[in-house]
Amino acid sequence: MTALRLVSDGTPRQGSQELQPVSTVLNDDRLLDAYSETVTQVVEKVSPAVVNIDVRQQRSDRPYRSREMQGNGSGFVFTPDGYILTNSHVVHNASHIEVTLSDGRRYSAEMVGEDPDTDLAVIRIQAPNLVAAKLGDSEFLRAGQVAIAIGNPYGFQCTVTAGVVSAVGRSFRSNSGRLIDSVIQTDAALNPGNSGGPLVSSRGEVIGVNTAVIMSAQGICFAIPINTAKFVVGPLIRDGRVRRSYIGVGGQTVPLPRRLQNFYNLTVESGILVISIEADSPAHRAGLLERDVIVGFGEQAIASIDDLHKVLTEEQVSVRSPLTIIRSSEKRTLWIEPEESRGARS
Repeated sequence: MTALRLVSDGTPRQGSQELQPVSTVLNDDRLLDAYSETVTQVVEKVSPAVVNIDVRQQRSDRPYRSREMQGNGSGFVFTPDGYILTNSHVVHNASHIEVTLSDGRRYSAEMVGEDPDTDLAVIRIQAPNLVAAKLGDSEFLRAGQVAIAIGNPYGFQCTVTAGVVSAVGRSFRSNSGRLIDSVIQTDAALNPGNSGGPLVSSRGEVIGVNTAVIMSAQGICFAIPINTAKFVVGPLIRDGRVRRSYIGVGGQTVPLPRRLQNFYNLTVESGILVISIEADSPAHRAGLLERDVIVGFGEQAIASIDDLHKVLTEEQVSVRSPLTIIRSSEKRTLWIEPEESRGARS
C-alpha cells in the first residue's frame, strides 16, 4: 500500500499516514447515521410537548397612557393535565398568554406562578390529548454529553439545534439579582424565542430549561438545570410563588483584613458590608447598624451576598438565628428572626 507524507512534515517516515481502509469509512458513516438517528428520535419524542407562547403586556410609557407590547417564547408541557414550564421573563406581567401546540391547536393560558429568582414560571392550558415531556436528572451531567434544544426562535416553531453540554456548574444572575447556581452551558444554538424551551439529552429527557445566550459570542448558551425546576414547580403550583426569607439589609461584599481573620479564626476572607437597613425589618429589630460586616448566619460562614441569599430559605422564616458580625473590629453576635420575602430582597 502506498505510504503518504503530511505536507507540513518534512521528515520522511515509513508507513506513516496510510490510506484509510474502506471499512473504517463505512464505520464512520454508520456513526454519523447513528448520531442523526438519535437526534431524530429525540425530536420525535419531545417536540409534541414543546409549545409556542405568545404574550401581550400592557406598559405605561407616560402618565395616563399605556401601550400593548407583544412577546414570544417557548415552553413545554410536563404534565398530561396541561401544566407548562417556561421562563419567568417570558410571561412576567403578561395581560394575555396564548399557547400554540405543535399540532397547531391554540389555547389561552393562565398564569399559575413564577419565580424570578430562578427565571422559571408555570402556566396552564385546558386541552385534551396532551403529550408531556419526561423530566431527567441534571445532577450527573458531564461536559461533552449530547444536548438538543427545541424551541421557537423568532417564531419558527419547533426549531431543533444540537450540540453538547459545554460545561456544568456555571452561575449567572437572574433579573431579580439573585445568583442562579448549577447552570448548564451548551453550544446548542439558541436565539430570541428559544427562552423557556427544553434542553434535552440523548435519552429524550429534559435536562434543562433554555434561558440565555451571550449575544456577542458564538455558541455560549445557558439553561436552568431541570433539578432546579423540579424544586420550584411544586411551590409554584401550590402557592403561585416560592417562599424565601429576608432580613432587610442592603450591602456589598468586601475583603476582611488579615489580622481580623487570624484574630477571630474566621474561615472566610470577605464579608458583607451593611450599607442600608430597611425600617422595621428583622435586621433593624436585631440591632444591626450600617458599616457592620456580616460574616456568619446560623452555623454558616458568610463571605458574600450570594452566600446570604443561599441560607435565606423558606425554612428560615420566623426562625431565631445568630447573626455574626464585625463592628469596629470587634466580633459580635446578634439574634435575628427572618421574615418571608415579598420580592428580590436580602
